[in-house]
Amino acid sequence: MTDTSSVAGASGETRPGPIWDDVIGQPDAVRHLRAAADRGPVHAYLFVGPAGSTKLQAARAFAARLMTDGEDAEHRDAALILRGEHPDVREVRRSGARIDTEQAKSIIHEASLTPSEGASKVMILDEFHLLAPEGAGRLLKVIEEPPDSVTFLILADFVPHELITISSRCTRIDFRAIGSDVVAARLVAEGVAPASAMTAARAAHGDLERARVLATDPALAERRAAFAETPHELDGTGAVAMRTAARLLGLIDAASEPLTARHAVEVAELDERIKAHGERGSGKKQLDERHRREIRRYRTDELRSGLAAMAATYRDTAVNSATTDVEECAEAVRRIHRAIEVLDRNPNEKLLVESLLWSLPDAQGVRAAV
Repeated sequence: MTDTSSVAGASGETRPGPIWDDVIGQPDAVRHLRAAADRGPVHAYLFVGPAGSTKLQAARAFAARLMTDGEDAEHRDAALILRGEHPDVREVRRSGARIDTEQAKSIIHEASLTPSEGASKVMILDEFHLLAPEGAGRLLKVIEEPPDSVTFLILADFVPHELITISSRCTRIDFRAIGSDVVAARLVAEGVAPASAMTAARAAHGDLERARVLATDPALAERRAAFAETPHELDGTGAVAMRTAARLLGLIDAASEPLTARHAVEVAELDERIKAHGERGSGKKQLDERHRREIRRYRTDELRSGLAAMAATYRDTAVNSATTDVEECAEAVRRIHRAIEVLDRNPNEKLLVESLLWSLPDAQGVRAAV
């Protein structure tokens, strides 16, 4: 049988095989990973890039290449790895707000176990930009000198101080935010109408998974307009601030419905596999945990995006009128950006938005300046 997992191009260089199909807009990363697989893997790799840049898909594809020595997505082991279900490719995600000492101990224990099916295994450690200092101290030695059978693939949106020492022990692979045109093209290939695909791609800011959800969200334009118009609806009173905050947060509540629908499909597919093969090792608990994290992250991203649209309104007001109070608009933008920064600390959304809206210039004041 002819191996069609990779095809030689005109230059003689082989194009990536099907295992890489879900790694979007990252040709340099894919090239480096394929070359690393050809040379033989080192003990640890650090994948660094923004959320939605298909780091996890790349980690699974790289693991499939290492475990099967090929790029055929239909290979039994590769298919399991690409779905996140192979017993010797363990995907570890944080169980709390940070990756702490207890979870670090669990990772060390998992690394010490012998592979279930073969001679080697891969551990994919996700969201390691949320590594607590005490967790970093525990993990440094095992990542620096893991068992011979283990390869670590560590994923992080960025490299915080806590990760610097560990990162120095890893081979770093950089991922970039995916361009809106690339995201839109992928959505169109998946059946989304071109106009909707581009709207979703621009709103997702390079996050392919978020764009997929937004593409099925008919209320996207309504939310963007609601946030953008908010500066013109405020009057400086707490009553209006609280009423407006409730309306905006209600729109965000509804925004998660397409993601919830996608989760329901994944649960149904997993239930079918459990019926066929049993629940042991099915990853049901991990799937439930991932869904909860994705809902939290999606809400935060929605609020962050909405607040950015609000800030844009103040900037546009300052730029488009020579008589505008520019400093008043600039202070509003600064307050909004401080609120966006606070979102990473999981604040009470209701109190955050109410307080922010109450502090912003009232609509009458902005219009008078204009």
